Amino acid sequence: MEPQEEKLNLLREMIAFALVDGELHDREYDFIEMVATELEIDKPTLHKLFENKDSVQIMKDEFSRICQFYRLALLMHCDDVLHEREQIKINEIGINMGLNPFAMKRILNMMQKSPNGLIDGQTLLALFSEQYN
Repeated sequence: MEPQEEKLNLLREMIAFALVDGELHDREYDFIEMVATELEIDKPTLHKLFENKDSVQIMKDEFSRICQFYRLALLMHCDDVLHEREQIKINEIGINMGLNPFAMKRILNMMQKSPNGLIDGQTLLALFSEQYN
């Protein structure tokens, strides 16, 4: 997959996840827009992604999948409302990515307990690395 297509794929997945509860909250849009800016995707291209419902392709390397799972978890928490559909969907996405369900559950629990909903990168990677020990 081309680097530009990978970036668009990440955003497609985030958009689909943000809409799982049937509503796109302003804070969710702002978060997606911020990620798009970091990925150097312009606003017209981002807006086209909201219109097109192309299928999402799973990333090959595990580090990218872990990062995307964390982005989705941040997106889930950014509107301060945890919908049951979001919790079900993020687990489904993580399983489809081939991520360890126990590590995903621990990360989501840690984020929920964290005052700002964040986890540092080392902890995030350590939780997924535990499955290899």
